[in-house]
Amino acid sequence: MQKIRKNDEVIVICGKDKGRRGTVTSVNANKLIIADINIAKKHQKPNPNAGIEGGIINIEMPIDASNVMLVNKQTDKADRVGFKFLEDGKKVRYFKSNGELVDA
Repeated sequence: MQKIRKNDEVIVICGKDKGRRGTVTSVNANKLIIADINIAKKHQKPNPNAGIEGGIINIEMPIDASNVMLVNKQTDKADRVGFKFLEDGKKVRYFKSNGELVDA
């Protein structure tokens, strides 16, 4: 089970986009792609057979999961995440600062 999942709101804690917020669009191993964060320019060749135009395009590059933190909706700040088991045996994520469940 991963601490950060798809559709979570996160805040970047280091790098060129430090302090910016975004929503996780995909998770692959320990790398995340966040909407409108870590944008790079790519020079793309045209391919008429595939209908691809050439030029310079903006793409979202992956960012390491250790460089982002989950946003706590209650405090509206970045917060650490832990795991615990409920009485029914279900494993859930919770915020370490106030103990509130993330998945609730």
